[in-house]
Amino acid sequence: MDITKSSNPVFGKNIFSQSAINTEDGVMTVNGTINKTGLMLLIVIFAATFTWRKFFGAIDPATPGVMPSGIMVWTMVGAIGGFITALITTFSPRRAAMTAPIYAVFEGLFLGAISAMFEAMYPGLVMRAVSLTFGVFFIMLLLYRSGTIRATDKFRTVIFAATGGIALVYLVSFIAGMFGANLGFMYGNGMMGIGFSLVVVVIAALNLILDFDMITRGANAMAPKYMEWYGAFGLMVTLIWLYLEMLRLLSKLSSRN
Repeated sequence: MDITKSSNPVFGKNIFSQSAINTEDGVMTVNGTINKTGLMLLIVIFAATFTWRKFFGAIDPATPGVMPSGIMVWTMVGAIGGFITALITTFSPRRAAMTAPIYAVFEGLFLGAISAMFEAMYPGLVMRAVSLTFGVFFIMLLLYRSGTIRATDKFRTVIFAATGGIALVYLVSFIAGMFGANLGFMYGNGMMGIGFSLVVVVIAALNLILDFDMITRGANAMAPKYMEWYGAFGLMVTLIWLYLEMLRLLSKLSSRN
């Protein structure tokens, strides 16, 4: 039974493709997935508070946009650790109950430091980014629940292609940066840079529709209980991506003032 597909920025394969035959340990439910998503969100916030406080305890007021060396270590640990645990969770969903919370810890460390750096440069930016992220989340949930936007096969294909294209652009930018090249249109605060960020925010938001659909289909098909953690993991990946893109977009707009 092909329950769902996802074009999440971390994974874009069929994330569950079998019958839920063994249900001795329980089955996936929407409420169960919501509870686990909430738990992961709390873990992210708790871990982010740690690096946030460390950043503002070590920041040089003369260079608010520079990451203190001690905080850079935590940032790299969070980024690399989050990437590794995301890969493990993606290719081994049965381990999601263990790896998804660990992923939340690593991402919290990363987000706390990055958020603090943006906040130091543009006071109030982080709260606006958080508010917009959750605002978009609830709008997309309303559009999905009302049937205004449906996760059809064509919709999945388009969003998957768009997400893959964005990932490719970021990869090319990263490799180019290693050789001293700079893709200014992505990071500048001109109309092209802002337009690029707007497009990425829209694609990230539409990925939420696929996450909602995956959770709903999994619950309806009585997927194994561990898929609740997997669904929560997928939803958190998209929310974190959306939040980071909101930070980037708002920072570009703020730098024009």
